[in-house]
Amino acid sequence: MTGAELKKLREDLGEAVGRPLAVADMAKLCGLPAADGATTIRKWEVTGPSGPVVQLLRILAMASDRYPILEMFNVFDRHDVPEKERPVRRQAFREQMRSDVRRRLG
Repeated sequence: MTGAELKKLREDLGEAVGRPLAVADMAKLCGLPAADGATTIRKWEVTGPSGPVVQLLRILAMASDRYPILEMFNVFDRHDVPEKERPVRRQAFREQMRSDVRRRLG
């Protein structure tokens, strides 16, 4: 993930949850300390994040319709889920992800 992609993700997540996200909000979502978390996010928006935080961000990105649902979370395309129910279930999953982001933000 590049810095520009992280910045775009912050914008897209803000749109998904219904309010703009500040860098401090992204720091909170990433579990960074309040004291210098925003500074870290600002650095990452230039250089790009690394390590396990990238996977966390990919998971959080599923709250937005602009990002794919990761394969390990995709239980909608299984043979036991009727095709006509799949879009509704995907949307319910995304709404659950949005609720989780809102809960994490407090």
